[in-house]
Amino acid sequence: MKLEYHFDFASPNCYYSHKVIPAIEERTGETFDYFPILLGGVFKVTNNRSPMEQFAGVRNKSEYNAIETERFVRKHGITDFRMNPHFPVNTLHLMRGAVFAKGQDYFERYVDAMFSCMWEQGLNLSDPEVIAGALDDAGLPAQDIVAGSQDPEVKLALIENSNASVERGCFGAPTFFVNDEMFFGKDRLRDVEEEILAAKN
Repeated sequence: MKLEYHFDFASPNCYYSHKVIPAIEERTGETFDYFPILLGGVFKVTNNRSPMEQFAGVRNKSEYNAIETERFVRKHGITDFRMNPHFPVNTLHLMRGAVFAKGQDYFERYVDAMFSCMWEQGLNLSDPEVIAGALDDAGLPAQDIVAGSQDPEVKLALIENSNASVERGCFGAPTFFVNDEMFFGKDRLRDVEEEILAAKN
């Protein structure tokens, strides 16, 4: 079975999904492959916009979304989230770093640390100096990751990842694939788990 999680640190819903995925992995005995994409690039190619832009001025929409988010947070016991004061954050450097780290043995630590820095610590992760400091604080090889994120092959790989994701149907993040079945949004995680279990039988 092939499980993929297409993500960008820019999205709070990607953070929420990241916090829930371990429990799904434990219950199903399957592991998600984290697939870095650049959300801004995906939006550009698909002519999509963030929910904040898309639903600006729609009466009751943002209020209802806040209620749904609170339900999700409460259901899954997510307690450390706080809105990043610098939102929206340009995550180009972060996502290039994720592509580079994917080939290293510290990829999972990188992902955990950057989600925490973005959505728990509220750091301005569009600033390369802040990123380097956050990597140091997390015990990760900051110099290697910063240098790796500037590698032309890494830059190209992030573009290719994003384009490949779009070609498979992606228009935003979080997006999940269970084999070839696509699911969009944190609210589809129950459906994702049901699809995994069905595919195992």
